[in-house]
Amino acid sequence: MASDQIRLSGTNLERAADHNQRVTLHAIRVNGPLTRIDLARITGLTPPAIANITKRLMADGLIEDAGQRRGGRGQPATRLVINRSACYAIGVNIDRDHITLVVVDFAGAVVAGITQDIAFPMPADVQALYRGSIRRLLDEAGVEPARLVGLGVAKPDDFGLVDLPGRPADFACWETADIADLFRGPFELPIFVENDAAAAAMGEQQLGHGQTCSSFFYILVSSGLGGGLVVDGAYFRGANGRSGEIGFMLARREGQAPHPVQDLVSLSGVRRALGAVGLTEADLRGNPDDPRLASAMAAWVEGAAEELCDPLIAVNCLINPAAIFVGGRLPGRWVDALADRLNQLLQRRGAHVPALSLVQRAWLAEDAPAVGAAILPFSHFLLPAARVLWTADAQG
Repeated sequence: MASDQIRLSGTNLERAADHNQRVTLHAIRVNGPLTRIDLARITGLTPPAIANITKRLMADGLIEDAGQRRGGRGQPATRLVINRSACYAIGVNIDRDHITLVVVDFAGAVVAGITQDIAFPMPADVQALYRGSIRRLLDEAGVEPARLVGLGVAKPDDFGLVDLPGRPADFACWETADIADLFRGPFELPIFVENDAAAAAMGEQQLGHGQTCSSFFYILVSSGLGGGLVVDGAYFRGANGRSGEIGFMLARREGQAPHPVQDLVSLSGVRRALGAVGLTEADLRGNPDDPRLASAMAAWVEGAAEELCDPLIAVNCLINPAAIFVGGRLPGRWVDALADRLNQLLQRRGAHVPALSLVQRAWLAEDAPAVGAAILPFSHFLLPAARVLWTADAQG
């Protein structure tokens, strides 16, 4: 059922206090180190309110003293920063060609991680990698399990249904798999599941360019092609939770039948470009100086930009984002080359568009979905969210 009802919910003092604490904590995460006077100016809260909130945050171990700011009049003001080791979260990205696990600290830095390249992993493969690796990853990072606030999982929508070359017949089992059950041991953690492109966009919002750009469109190049839309600092899902599905838009290139953009603008398309010059994806990561990579990159970038140009003109016309960010499991130079070529084509073909957004590499790159997934528990428990202000009845 589509969740498109209009929310006309008020709030109460308890929820307002929780929201103010989340906003203050996030302000310190994004802008710290900050004094209490800085926080009052940024948040619009009164100095007494900030004093009470920061006292609670300090008692909870979420922020810490970063020393005093000197050089002004009167007593030096204390600066506050996030306590990076206050808590941690686990992020998991499941895709049709890999499984990635990361452990992320409260500042969003990856402190441990592992990736297994595997074609069409089954639920048992994911569970085996998680249970066989997570204790070692925590030990490597020096993280006590008690400091984990939750686990986030990012995977594509229709994961088991989209027909891609080589997909096993029983891969559709993902559509009925209990995702939370795969991660029930060895720790009992709250588990959050999200679309991979949405998770990447949320990660960009909290940790990357979203800290200075409140509205943007995120493009995730993975085994398919996904998109995520952030509007005024909040992820926009759409009526059915399927906003940003740019990969399903049709490309209409001369001499070719219409086909989904993600047929080429994806890692599947990259593999075909590599195969045309006798290379594999392993060469892309293991032999970066192979001269054949340049021709493969040039061919893929040109084709991908051609197919993305018209969809991005539509994005600019319909959404008018401040920026368009590109991330995914590609070397940075490939993403930069794609962004540069897209900007050239958009300027030429989109001269009629009232406003064109700059396309650029996302701050979170190859591990964006996994890191974004790890942010989900932080967002639920500690960071600003509109749902915090809704009453329980209004949330439904």
